[in-house]
Amino acid sequence: MASQRSLRKKFNTLLLEAIDETLTALDENSKTAIYPYLAKACNVNRQEIPDRGEDFSRALERLFGLGAKHLEILFMKSLYAKVGGGRARFSWEWVLRELTFGEYQRLMRQSFEEASKNEPEMGILINENEELQRCN
Repeated sequence: MASQRSLRKKFNTLLLEAIDETLTALDENSKTAIYPYLAKACNVNRQEIPDRGEDFSRALERLFGLGAKHLEILFMKSLYAKVGGGRARFSWEWVLRELTFGEYQRLMRQSFEEASKNEPEMGILINENEELQRCN
């Protein structure tokens, strides 16, 4: 069984990969421009994103305005594919329309750690209409 520390490190790696892949899919130049901006103007370094999800979200809003929410949804979809996609069976319970990226990240970390310990899984899904949905 993996230690809590190693699970956290693995999740953080998956989260950063999901963000990197999403930004690269937009444009490689976007990725190389966004991280320095976040570090300098918003004091959020790339490696800090897993522990500062809400700060990262606010920084994206400063940079992209309303477009930040769409970008966060793309991050969430990518993260779900890396962490929970195909590994869990879910039943739809309720829709969370105001779930922030930081909260989603926290819930997915919890789901990832529980699944890695062979405990019952909980996950967050996003349907095709980009509505956030929580499942047990």
